Amino acid sequence: MFPFNFEWIWDMSHLVFMGGLWFALTILGLGMAYCIIKAVIDTAQGKGGGHH
Repeated sequence: MFPFNFEWIWDMSHLVFMGGLWFALTILGLGMAYCIIKAVIDTAQGKGGGHH
């Protein structure tokens, strides 16, 4: 059951589900991208947590 199959019918339940799915995936992706970029910047500036 993929959206490019001919049997797929774009009714309201599919729109809500796919919208919620892409919204959640976008939020997770942006959060992970922020964490990775922040870790790279902090490492490049020498703000690592290795000085105990």
